[in-house]
Amino acid sequence: MAGRHYDEWQVGDRIVHEIRRTVTETDNLLFSTMTHNPQPLHLDAEAARASEFGQILVNGTFTFALMVGLSVGDTTLGTLVANLGYDKLVMPNPVFIGDTMRAETEVHDLKDSRSRPEAGIVTFAHRLINQRDEVVCQCLRTALLKRRPA
Repeated sequence: MAGRHYDEWQVGDRIVHEIRRTVTETDNLLFSTMTHNPQPLHLDAEAARASEFGQILVNGTFTFALMVGLSVGDTTLGTLVANLGYDKLVMPNPVFIGDTMRAETEVHDLKDSRSRPEAGIVTFAHRLINQRDEVVCQCLRTALLKRRPA
């Protein structure tokens, strides 16, 4: 199991996730159509070319999902009870087809669960960074994690 239990984390722990991912046209097209998002900036090359970006802009919800997905193996794989919420989600720079993403995570907060003594709450600060070292997405993710078995 790759993820860590609640009691194996400390505030300030940092992880630079090893998995990187280049965003493809297929990623953007499938995600946009599967989620019924008809935004021309994501699907219409001519409309996107005429925009301030001059090219297809990758769907922001795909960008967010990729950021969280890249972090799971090192953070919550096998230890997650539930994701409790996401906060302060921002996308300060655009993502384009062909950009290569990497993620970093820092433990922002730890809190014992009052209702589940066998679990605790971890707040992760996730950042997604492109090949130009620009942050393209970041958020706080609050997760309920199992404690290490006794």
